[in-house]
Amino acid sequence: MNSGNPMMSERRLRTQIAQYGGSETMTFNGALNKTGLLFLILLLGASWTWADVGWTGAPAFSGKMIIGLIGGFVFLLVTVFRMEWARYTAPVYAFLQGMFLGGLSAYFEAMYPGVVMPAVVLTFGIMLGMLVTYRSGIIPVTQKFRIGVVAATGGIALFYIAAMALGFFGIQIPFLFEGGVFGIGFSLFVIGIAALNLVLDFDLIERFSQAGAPKHMEWYGAFALMVTLVWLYVEILRLLAKTRE
Repeated sequence: MNSGNPMMSERRLRTQIAQYGGSETMTFNGALNKTGLLFLILLLGASWTWADVGWTGAPAFSGKMIIGLIGGFVFLLVTVFRMEWARYTAPVYAFLQGMFLGGLSAYFEAMYPGVVMPAVVLTFGIMLGMLVTYRSGIIPVTQKFRIGVVAATGGIALFYIAAMALGFFGIQIPFLFEGGVFGIGFSLFVIGIAALNLVLDFDLIERFSQAGAPKHMEWYGAFALMVTLVWLYVEILRLLAKTRE
């Protein structure tokens, strides 16, 4: 049961089963259904902020966006460290992330008209494609695969943190936020890693189900999937903006 995915470990799963195990266990389809519910909640939050930023001419980073960004990060950490709370914290996380994404999407739509809808379609197209790929066994999820994807994801995260730190000193990495061959190539690479993280999420959900995880862990599996979808959507949005440039 060991996994390269930091959201999952054998010890934590056994703890959940020991504390909350019963006759009813989680299922793969149950987790996917709850992912759909989280997406609807995210849309509610997004529409609320989009109305402010998209139609009233408010600044791109409104108060709601900042609350959504910071609050979403807080509830992400809470959910990761308290898996059994996911049924309560995951919907809150989805709504807060929706608040942030609604404003961000409205900003990109104002800068690059018509960019949001293709980003949404591509995000869910990639998710469905990776789900079919995973279920058909085209991509074997081995321990080396898990470790490789997690390592690449960690490298990207460290790169973004370093770029933010350099930004405080007025040092910009050109291809990170600009168009051109290198900028588009970098975005495609990041999107590819994000897509492979979807495979890890599907693997996480299935492994939880096979191990007899309690029913409430469906919310945790849906939460893990939603985190990756949010990341994937933002990266696709940035890629489409770069192609416009």
